[in-house]
Amino acid sequence: MDAVAAETPAAPDSEKLVVDLGTETGPFHGGASGTLYGLYGDGVPSRALVEGMYVRTVTTKAQDGIQHPGADALEILPSFVAAGGKDVYVYLTDFYRGFPYEWPGATGEERLAGFLEIIRRQVEQVLTLGAYKSHVVYVPFNEPEGNMFGEGEWSYDGVSWRTDPRHYFAAWKDAYRLIKGLDPGARIAGPNTSILYPEVRGFLEFAEAHDVLPDVITWHELSSPAEVRTNVAKYRDMERELGIGPLPINLNEYAHNYHVSVPGQMVQWISAIEESKVDADIAYWNIAGNLNDSAVEAGKGNGQWWLFNAYGQLTGNTVRVVAPHPNVQYTLQGLATLDRDKRQVRVLFGGADGAADVVFESVDPDVFGTAVHIRLLEIPWTGQVGACAQPLRLHDGELPVVDGRVTLPVSGLTAMSAYQVIVSPGGNGAALPPPSLGGRWTYEAEDATYTGGGYSKNGPEGSPSAVDRFATSGGYHVGGLRTGSDGVLAFDVEVPQDGTYDISVFANSYNLAELVREQGPTNVFLRVDGQGPRELRLPLGYKWAVWGHTDTRVELTAGRHRITLAAQDPDLGVTKGEAVVDRLDLALRTDDDTALYEAEYASLGGGAAVSHAYLGASGPGAAVLPRGGTVTFWVHAADDGEAGVTVDVLGPGEGLLTVNGEEAGRVERGAVPLFLNGGINKLTVTGTSECLVVDRLRVGPSRGLLPTTAYPAEEGALTGTAKVTGYAYATGGKAVDGIGGGTDNALTLTVTAERAGRHALTIRYASSEQAPATHYNPDPVCRHADVSVNAADPHRVLFPTTFHFNNFGNLSIPVTLRQGANTVTFTADLLPGFDGDTRDEYGGRSAHAPVIDQATVTPLFPST
Repeated sequence: MDAVAAETPAAPDSEKLVVDLGTETGPFHGGASGTLYGLYGDGVPSRALVEGMYVRTVTTKAQDGIQHPGADALEILPSFVAAGGKDVYVYLTDFYRGFPYEWPGATGEERLAGFLEIIRRQVEQVLTLGAYKSHVVYVPFNEPEGNMFGEGEWSYDGVSWRTDPRHYFAAWKDAYRLIKGLDPGARIAGPNTSILYPEVRGFLEFAEAHDVLPDVITWHELSSPAEVRTNVAKYRDMERELGIGPLPINLNEYAHNYHVSVPGQMVQWISAIEESKVDADIAYWNIAGNLNDSAVEAGKGNGQWWLFNAYGQLTGNTVRVVAPHPNVQYTLQGLATLDRDKRQVRVLFGGADGAADVVFESVDPDVFGTAVHIRLLEIPWTGQVGACAQPLRLHDGELPVVDGRVTLPVSGLTAMSAYQVIVSPGGNGAALPPPSLGGRWTYEAEDATYTGGGYSKNGPEGSPSAVDRFATSGGYHVGGLRTGSDGVLAFDVEVPQDGTYDISVFANSYNLAELVREQGPTNVFLRVDGQGPRELRLPLGYKWAVWGHTDTRVELTAGRHRITLAAQDPDLGVTKGEAVVDRLDLALRTDDDTALYEAEYASLGGGAAVSHAYLGASGPGAAVLPRGGTVTFWVHAADDGEAGVTVDVLGPGEGLLTVNGEEAGRVERGAVPLFLNGGINKLTVTGTSECLVVDRLRVGPSRGLLPTTAYPAEEGALTGTAKVTGYAYATGGKAVDGIGGGTDNALTLTVTAERAGRHALTIRYASSEQAPATHYNPDPVCRHADVSVNAADPHRVLFPTTFHFNNFGNLSIPVTLRQGANTVTFTADLLPGFDGDTRDEYGGRSAHAPVIDQATVTPLFPST
């Protein structure tokens, strides 16, 4: 079941998280939302995902480097800055392939001389970027103790710099002076060691003595949140003793594979990083361009994305938080902010099962009054490749302030989830909304009943003692549903009432597994009590135990039921492929699929403010927008298409609504049909009158008011190598491949618009190109298409991998169409490097477009 707020405090021996509002610890910093190799290129991930995760810093490879596909520093830079990003840290060493880095040369001197020329070229390229160059931070060496100045075959001289630092220090000085000589205003980061070694002190002494001190201090914390606090304090002591700094710090690789994607784990790291007031980038264990297992496809977020979205929206000052087991990983930890202007406290916490009291002390009556409104939200784990809707609303209520203290008892906590509490003044008479769900239950696959052959119980997977493995619910998963199997996995469930229930099957098929390569997604068959057969296609992943979920909806009566997943069904067929199953979730729907977003909890700008003076507002307050003031909502849509969007306002006032940067028109009183991208959308209301009071945003299902037409790719005009090919999971069983590899190899569709204007072009595609990897990271390559409308200059669109050419996903782009017939042409050619050089020795840049199944055209907004 979900966590719930209890009516009475938990038992005396319950866990207790104390939020001391009387002890402020400095302005909110937001530094934990950095990413290593998290951006592949403009659009992968989407602008909304990057902006809504409040990504502050990116560490990535040198431009045109061959370490991994994509993520070239100067290609991601403009779109990252446009999305609000601060700095791009350039791993200059990642120009080379291999780890340790395979830098060419017969001697250390030759290798270093060649590397310095690479650095020169990088800086000269950055100098052509104008104002963008101020966002670049150069990282000359990465983990030098295990690479260029370690003991291995690719080192400078086979001697670790920790033993004899002379060559490393000289190389650092040469690289530093080369960069500063070309650009005196450049910023340089280092030493970028794998941990904060004691020898870093000697590095600092040398750098200070020779005037080559880094502008930013970097090292990696592939350790624990406790080590973050300890080592940042240790480094600050070094600075004080040496009389330098304080310098900015970026822990530009943090957290382990077991932690990444799991909100209950990551909130522990975030709390330590925020408390230390440093920047930090999540480590890169898997694939590039998905925000370190936060992004799904191009534009969807998983649970971890929503955690960072909540973290990035903290405002005001951080306050002291005392955990029940301070600074101990895998226990309940948290962070909190107090914004006196908003009259709002926000707490993020998680990491433990069971019950806890969240205790607020020193609650200022001048800010909050005698009673507070409390909202409790859950940010669940949805797997590495499993999309997540907005956080679950678990409880809204009011509690008295007694002697400056408020206690919120919470039971049913789940260690894989993170939780948020938002505290506001109470007493405005608002109707308290019910929870998002009527209940949610989890059933582990290893506890289910399996009949038939081929069964395997696999694990244990990731754990505190195996942090290199993937997080898995319950630690184990079940195999057996595969080609030729007669297996049946049966979950016995019990529900409290008649109703509509969502079923989520957490599962995985490894895209390169022998039985998966032929068809792609593994199909299985679901029945409830032996009835109502339906076929499910389970998620693909880049390795085993990479979890997503496939969802379906059923009607259940109160009582016991058996839900089965089978490899054969007498009515529907047989399984092709191979899958493992982690768990089954069951959730009771209680609403009409309308999502609510309160304005007082949204992001404010341009002088907008929270007011609690509006009695009867839907929540504890509303957002008051002056002319030019903004309120921004981060909105989830399950699929690309129409949604009914209502901006609830209080009183008169005018405003303008934009959706993903597109002007949708003035704020109407009532529902408006708008096109939303599947995943995360940025909806902003801007005041255009002296005062506009926004209460909330409501997002409901489609009413079929935006005309939508699908155009099968096989009906288009094909040139060159483009051809119609059979794909089992394409619409109608056919799609077009062979597009690209030269601009003459193209697909052209003729599409019709009822009226001129902006439309969504939704492309159903599949892509699974992959470069040979140098080590543990799978290296999928994003294909691209140059899309031209009515023979205009083409717009380049990146498509993330779908893990198989028979696994189709959607990507929507905005286009301008004229009334009547329009032509849309897709082609592709080899992407050039920054200097126009198209050499691609290791397959890191694709010359091809994805396989295209169909294109759908929908107006973005209703006609004015």
